[in-house]
Amino acid sequence: MNGMVIQLLGSAVAVAAMVALAAWARIPRATPPLDEAAVRALLDIDYPGEIVEDIWIAADGAGAIARSGDRALVLSRLGDSWVTRDLSWSAALAAPIQGGRVRLRLKDPSAPRLALAVSGVNPWPPQGDLELAA
Repeated sequence: MNGMVIQLLGSAVAVAAMVALAAWARIPRATPPLDEAAVRALLDIDYPGEIVEDIWIAADGAGAIARSGDRALVLSRLGDSWVTRDLSWSAALAAPIQGGRVRLRLKDPSAPRLALAVSGVNPWPPQGDLELAA
């Protein structure tokens, strides 16, 4: 009888440890907000050799849109890491702004939409350079 109780207690402790580990593993690590150097480094991983002309960083630092010729390279936070997608520059410029976020429609079935925060200080589309809107 004592052996069964010890085995039951050992199993309960093991299950509790596994539940605690699973709960702890779901807590994402903090990712720092993006800056221009980080955007260039992350885009260089997925788009090596691409010439990034201009970068727009989302107001919350959780995403960015970079212009590379006639393409827009989009970087967005996903959990505790980053994902990249691309679309035409004209499609990025035409993206609607709703609820303080620029809403990008992508052709990727795994990520059909992205939303990046816009602020008055950092509006979308970029206003500074006339060539950005071309």
